[in-house]
Amino acid sequence: MNKIDQLFNQNKQHKLLSLYFCAGCPTLNGTANVIATLQRRGIDMIEIGIPFSDPLADGPVIQSAGTVALKNGMTLRLLFSQLKEIKSQITIPLVLMGYLNVIMHYGFHAFFQQCITCGVSGVIIPDLPFSDYLKDIKPLADQYDIRVIMMITPETSESRIRFIDDNTEGFIYMVSSASITGAQQHFDEAKQAYFKRVNSMQLKHPRMIGFGISNKQTLMSAQQNAAGVIIGSKFVSLLNQTNNADKALDLLFDALQQED
Repeated sequence: MNKIDQLFNQNKQHKLLSLYFCAGCPTLNGTANVIATLQRRGIDMIEIGIPFSDPLADGPVIQSAGTVALKNGMTLRLLFSQLKEIKSQITIPLVLMGYLNVIMHYGFHAFFQQCITCGVSGVIIPDLPFSDYLKDIKPLADQYDIRVIMMITPETSESRIRFIDDNTEGFIYMVSSASITGAQQHFDEAKQAYFKRVNSMQLKHPRMIGFGISNKQTLMSAQQNAAGVIIGSKFVSLLNQTNNADKALDLLFDALQQED
């Protein structure tokens, strides 16, 4: 069974926590160590960013991380090589997040084949049109048992959300805001209403809320309305600050206890 499916079928007593970081940042060869550290510290799932020169959905923190990673020499081919080396040690789901241009350039068949070879359970492609997903990507993903995770935002219509729910597997990435990634101090009434609206739809697939979670208020609000949370910018900034995944996690957990 796909590791993402296993994770959500385990009926864990706690809300799930997934962390994002960009492969190749802060250091080119630190990817394996970050993954191993996050697994050891009890993180449920890891989202690994594939650096790209024009990341439209990302805020300044993740854009900067991608720039550093590219300057360090990180490529998709190298990332697959690094992941392959630690495949036997990693038991939690790994999800690659990358833009369509990079994956298309690598080749769709080759990309999904390498995902299996390297222990990747899912992919997020923010700029993938849904029609292209249904026509070209879903058949490959199904063939290789890889979950293609789709995002919804406050602007996504109910009919579109249900269509995504009916035509994808794994979980739905519920973006807290229609804007780019980045930490937020609180989720206002509009975002709270969005969370509750989607929650009331009783979708088949679980949801993970991401974008903007950086303190106790945003964490608890997201946890109340989803199976778990995805934290990106906050962890990336702390990882860059400390150059040490353990220290970055300590600081992150401290921040998630803070009211603001």
